[in-house]
Amino acid sequence: MGETLAIIHTTHVTVEPLKDLAAKSLPNLHVINFVDDSILPQLGQNGGKLEEVQGRLIQYVKNAEALGADIILNACSSVGEIVPFAREEVLIPIIRIDEAMAEAAIIRAKRIGVAATLATTLNPTIRLLKAKAKQFSTNAIFEPVLIEEAYKRLINGDKTGHDELLANVLTNLADRSELVVLAQASMARVLEKLPKPMQSKFLTSPELGMARVKQALEESK
Repeated sequence: MGETLAIIHTTHVTVEPLKDLAAKSLPNLHVINFVDDSILPQLGQNGGKLEEVQGRLIQYVKNAEALGADIILNACSSVGEIVPFAREEVLIPIIRIDEAMAEAAIIRAKRIGVAATLATTLNPTIRLLKAKAKQFSTNAIFEPVLIEEAYKRLINGDKTGHDELLANVLTNLADRSELVVLAQASMARVLEKLPKPMQSKFLTSPELGMARVKQALEESK
């Protein structure tokens, strides 16, 4: 068996897409998944207080290391700000799925749209982008757009309704932005519904995040 990647999810929606992406990017990689779908509802109710879920996330990280994982991918942008604390608890690398995307956005554009279907994801993503802009000593203007109705449709099983609503909003946002960042991995699927020329204006976290996993594994050899 090759190396092992542990992916920590806060929704079942990301499990299969990321598993498939890992199989394409790193075919010899063994994937194990941790899913806690109670975290996002809790953050929605408590106003995004990460300290209330931090202990659980860190425990999953420790469990992943104990199971023999060589690397961990945090698949949820809503809890990405816990990653620095989690890194102090284990010896293996932890990749934040949206970090590579944020870096790419800041390098490529100055006027950036940021779309999310959860407020608990939108706010951390904006903070991450601002931190990267400071790190790269560049100025950027961000336009955040929250599409909560799309998330409600998705969790109610209406994937078509989710995709159609998002496609309409994203099309309008792309028209007034140089680049659009999709704050959640679950939103990436919608891009195939947009015109091909427009798709290049969007950045999503799954592929860039998995590329960062591959890079980290290669550097650790």
